[in-house]
Amino acid sequence: MGKFEEKTVIVTGGASGIGKAISMLFAEENAQVALLDIDVESATETVQEIRQNDGSVTFFECDVSDSEEVHETVDDVVDTYGGLDVLINNAGIAHIGTVEETTEEELDRVYEVNVKGVYNCLKAGVEVMKGDGGGAIVNIASVASHVGIPDRFAYSMSKGAVLTMTYSVARDYVEDGIRCNAVSPARIHTPFVDGFLSENYPGEEEEMFEELSQTQPIGRMGEPEEVAKLCLYLSSDDAGFITGSSMPIDGGFMSLKD
Repeated sequence: MGKFEEKTVIVTGGASGIGKAISMLFAEENAQVALLDIDVESATETVQEIRQNDGSVTFFECDVSDSEEVHETVDDVVDTYGGLDVLINNAGIAHIGTVEETTEEELDRVYEVNVKGVYNCLKAGVEVMKGDGGGAIVNIASVASHVGIPDRFAYSMSKGAVLTMTYSVARDYVEDGIRCNAVSPARIHTPFVDGFLSENYPGEEEEMFEELSQTQPIGRMGEPEEVAKLCLYLSSDDAGFITGSSMPIDGGFMSLKD
């Protein structure tokens, strides 16, 4: 038996990258995984991969920026599995640019997904967990929640909000048995990174990958599976004394950087 036998876990943005790694790891621990995403093709592939390994997973197409859709989807998850034990708020989008380079439309889009999306899922998830005697929530924040990152105005704004929402939910619902923590990754090697390099540095991908890797003092990017393992721990009973925390997983980026 895995640590999450008969427990229901929602993973937003669970179709690819960090979200896929989280979905697969929880499934390996015998969780009932509810995979929420808008990317039907990637979600279908991830679901097939999990089921090939005898994991339990159901895909729910959901736009986290749509409040009504989120609440309906969470209701569907509860109807399917009978409850909700863990919520992983992973869905998010990136943006590059200073405040001068960020248009109002771009700022609104980042806000809609990274801030309002997390709010929508927190609201729906807390309502279920509060009535069921508690649960665990992990929000994917960022090192940009804590320190200034060049050319990441809108993204930093959004991830700062994710961190402070984490603190608020942890404080407000500690007596309801709900633990809420954040994970703050530095650069993680996902398909997004590879796509960014091929689009912006054609022919120089390998060189730029190494340059980005070296921005972490440990000398490499993190792997999605490493973030997934931290999320798994924070969601487990082993972390029962941890709430209202932000756990860096950054290769020393915040504490060791010159």
